[in-house]
Amino acid sequence: MSTLLNASGVQGHLAVLVDSFESSPWQVLTSPFMVNAFIAGALIAFAACAVGYFVLLRDLPFATHSVAHIGFPGATLAVLLGASPVVGLIAGCVAGGLAIGAFGNRLGDREIATGTILAFASGLGILFTSVGTGQSGMVTNILFGNILAVTSEQLWLFMGIAIVVLAFLAITGRKLMFASVDPVVAQSRGLPVAWLSVGFLIAMSLVIAISVTIVGVLLIFALLVTPAATASRFTTRPGFIVGIAGGIALVSIWAGLVASAFVPWPPSFIITTIACAIWALSFLKKADTRVIDDHKNDAAIHAREH
Repeated sequence: MSTLLNASGVQGHLAVLVDSFESSPWQVLTSPFMVNAFIAGALIAFAACAVGYFVLLRDLPFATHSVAHIGFPGATLAVLLGASPVVGLIAGCVAGGLAIGAFGNRLGDREIATGTILAFASGLGILFTSVGTGQSGMVTNILFGNILAVTSEQLWLFMGIAIVVLAFLAITGRKLMFASVDPVVAQSRGLPVAWLSVGFLIAMSLVIAISVTIVGVLLIFALLVTPAATASRFTTRPGFIVGIAGGIALVSIWAGLVASAFVPWPPSFIITTIACAIWALSFLKKADTRVIDDHKNDAAIHAREH
C-alpha cells in the first residue's frame, strides 16, 4: 500500500482509502500513513492556534497568506538543487516573514511591502517550476496540501518545530501581547519590541511552512486565521481563544481525515470546508459587540495586569 501511495499522489491516497474503507474501516484509519496524518494534524493544530491568536492581534492575516506563497519558490528551488522541498519551503517562509517584517510596523507600508514581495516570489516560483522537470505532483502538493503523504521523518521535524514555537510563545507570551497591542509603551518600559517581533515572525513562518503540508499554500488561511477568528467572536480571554481555536483546528483536521475515507475528495478541501463551516455557524449566535471591537483593548489590559 505504501508503494502505491508514494507513486500515485493525492488521488492514489484517496482511491486506496475509498476502496478499502468498505471492507475494513478500522484498518484504513489505523494504517501507518493515516496515523502519521492524525499526529501531524494534532501537532500543527496546537501550534497554529497559538500563533493564530497573535496573528489577529498584530493585524497579520494578509501576511500569513503571503508568507505561504513566498515559501513556494523555496520549495521548487530546493527540488532543482536536489534538496528536500520541505526544507526549501521552511527556508522560503522564514525568509519571506523576515523580509516583510523588515519594512516596518506601519500597516500601510507593511501591506505594500507584502504585496510586492509576494509578486516577486510568485514570479520566482513560476520560473523554478518551468525550469524543473517532473515537478507537477510536487507543485500540486504544495499548492493544495497532501497530509496523507507525511512521513515518519517529517513528523519528527514537525514535532520539533511545534515544540520550539510553543515554548517561545509560552516564554514570551505576556511580553509579546503587550508589544503587539501597545509597542510604544512596551518599548518605553524596556521590552525588546523589535526582537519580539522578529521572534514571532520566525515562529509564524515555521508554523505556516508545516501547515502547508495539510491545506497547501492556497488554503493556509483556514488553519492559521479562521479558527482564531471564530474563537475571538465569543471571548476576549487569550487562553480561551487559543483553546477554542485549537479545538476547532483539531476537529477540522481529524474530521477531514476520517471523511476522506468515505469520499474521493482531497482532505485539504474537506478540512478547509469544516473550518469555514464552523466559522459561518458562529454567526448564528450574535456575538457580543464588545468582544469584537474591544479585543485589543482587553488584551492590552490583560498584558499590563500580568
